[in-house]
Amino acid sequence: MPKVSNKGKMMPESPIRKLVPYADVAKKKGHKIYHLNIGQPDIKTPEVALEAVRNNHVQILEYSHSAGFESYRRKLAGYYTAHGIPVDTADIIITTGGSEALLFAMGTTMDAGDEIIIPEPFYANYNGFSTASGVTVVPVISTIDEGFALPPISAFEKLITPKTKAILICNPGNPTGYLYSKEEILQLAEIVKKHDLFLIADEVYREFTYDGDTHFSVMNVPGLEQHAIMIDSVSKRYSMCGARIGCIVSKNKEVMATAMKYAQARLSPPTFEQIASEAALDTPQSYFDEVISEYRERRDILIAELRKIPGVKVPTPKGAFYCIAELPIANADDFAQWLLESFDHNGESVMVAPAAGFYSTPNVGLNQVRIAYVLKKEDLVRSVEILKKALEVYNSK
Repeated sequence: MPKVSNKGKMMPESPIRKLVPYADVAKKKGHKIYHLNIGQPDIKTPEVALEAVRNNHVQILEYSHSAGFESYRRKLAGYYTAHGIPVDTADIIITTGGSEALLFAMGTTMDAGDEIIIPEPFYANYNGFSTASGVTVVPVISTIDEGFALPPISAFEKLITPKTKAILICNPGNPTGYLYSKEEILQLAEIVKKHDLFLIADEVYREFTYDGDTHFSVMNVPGLEQHAIMIDSVSKRYSMCGARIGCIVSKNKEVMATAMKYAQARLSPPTFEQIASEAALDTPQSYFDEVISEYRERRDILIAELRKIPGVKVPTPKGAFYCIAELPIANADDFAQWLLESFDHNGESVMVAPAAGFYSTPNVGLNQVRIAYVLKKEDLVRSVEILKKALEVYNSK
């Protein structure tokens, strides 16, 4: 019988989605499951984006340019410029989600066997993208006790080898919600310039910052033009996760020319989704003001409720809509599965994402979970109530 590739066997499971079959069984039993495991916002997609698709009179769904609609890229460049990020149309390639943009970035900047340094915990699919690209992830650990702040630059220096080609960050962070300061970004800029590396920044949560903190892009660092690669997406900004539209952005012409070869190989990004994404750029500021206010309230309620549970440790996230919580258990994988298979509180349970899958260092984060606060406030309160009861039952077994 033919066998799958070793690379395929090495592809990691998603800690976010691997428990879905257990949730499906629980729902068939009649249980209500509160999904804290996945960053699927319940915020409505901007009407202007939906109307652009409903009212479109496309007669033939043609290929677009491999770089995406020029009109969309031009308008997107205007959006970045308005947000203080100096970007031209030629600096942008539209991709099928931020995921493809990351694959393009890795394929463009690294060969098989090369290394990429990533502060962990990190978005779980970075492991998958690296495996698919034949690239080795070299983690530098940030800790819950430090609120997942950027590790010391000396920790990065110790990990750099001749095979190191890039540092990858997510800002604000998934899964931690940490927002890197301007000073931290400038520190990273200095190290990539010193060692002639790329700095790849996944900035898809740019708008989601709280408490007066502001996002500082790698594209804003003077002298970093040849090193900086920005990854972006419409998924979270406009609550359009299913649209699968993202982009890779860089002023390095060789990077963009090489990324274009990957774009040509997959032909073009999807048409209707580009139409919706281009229209979404006309979303009024009031939409974002309301969304940020709602997420700030959700964050505050979630963190306050979690801290009422004995033995739970959770830093306050500064951005995005996730947090990492340390629970009074030994194995979050076992606990998360037990929540779905064997526990309910008045016919309800919760689904969390075990945090070990957001680390590449073995046996780290075993007692941590990622929680996405994408549910309405009363559901978050109920979810934590269930979680508290579940911990009491689980730890009394």
